[in-house]
Amino acid sequence: MSKGPTILFNFDKTNDLSDWYVVDDVVMGGRSDGNLEINAAGHGVYHGDVSLKNNGGFSSIRHRFAEVDVSAFTVCKIRLKGDGKQYQFRTKPDQYDRHSYVYNFETSGDWETVEIPLAELYPTFRGRRLDMNNFPGEKMEEIAILISNKRAESFELVLDWVGLE
Repeated sequence: MSKGPTILFNFDKTNDLSDWYVVDDVVMGGRSDGNLEINAAGHGVYHGDVSLKNNGGFSSIRHRFAEVDVSAFTVCKIRLKGDGKQYQFRTKPDQYDRHSYVYNFETSGDWETVEIPLAELYPTFRGRRLDMNNFPGEKMEEIAILISNKRAESFELVLDWVGLE
């Protein structure tokens, strides 16, 4: 019998979002605009518009935290309500790493728990896959969610919690 996930972040009215930040393609001249806020129901709402202008095309939210030992876990789970679009889950063992480990997932438009196998997170840097091993599964200091579907589009992802199991 499972005791449930170990929660990395619970989106509710009592948790503030000060350790979360938005990183859009404006860092390289793009025009995308993402936002993260807590709604009246106490869920995180990541929403905005992805623009392809000025070679843009992505929006992301990132959460940095004190090092977490993830060696006892095999899956990251995200309880969310998507919009039918594809997103990326990203993580870094060390917040100062330049590369991230990535897993793409689809959303259904309904409340669901997305399961991300830690062993399947592959290394990337600026959208290019690196010739390195997959996520080592020892520690984690940053998680992120990114949208970059190579099209101009509005998006909305409602978040309940992110955890490890």
